[in-house]
Amino acid sequence: MTASPPHSYRIGIDPADIDFMGHVNNASYLKWVQEAVINHWQRIAPADAVAAHLWVALKHEIIYRKPTFPGDDVIATVLLEKVQGARAFYETIIRRGEEVLAEVKSSWCCLDARTLRPARLATSVVDRFFPNDRGPNPLPPSRERVS
Repeated sequence: MTASPPHSYRIGIDPADIDFMGHVNNASYLKWVQEAVINHWQRIAPADAVAAHLWVALKHEIIYRKPTFPGDDVIATVLLEKVQGARAFYETIIRRGEEVLAEVKSSWCCLDARTLRPARLATSVVDRFFPNDRGPNPLPPSRERVS
């Protein structure tokens, strides 16, 4: 299985993201990754799957490359690498133009929204994220979305 098509998510830099050194605090990157991954899920999964499932982060590995400043135009590009059982593995690249600001590898657990127990996704839902590996493309031609 190859990674899913890239999903772009525009980052809004809030004044609360700025630390004492005048750039974005490292903790804000985690908030951005969560927003971008959840946006990816909500954009591609069918509405009934979105309503029935929640995602929680299990692990993040972040490499900070360059600082981010107020007013920067920042985009997070999300790649779903694989889904295994109730877990999903993502890579998120945060950029300012062509500059890579941070690279994040993360793993997530899918939960049943009612029981809050780990839940496997139906194959038909997973297939929507990997159209090149599993048959016809269920999505419109444009993959790069900027919210």
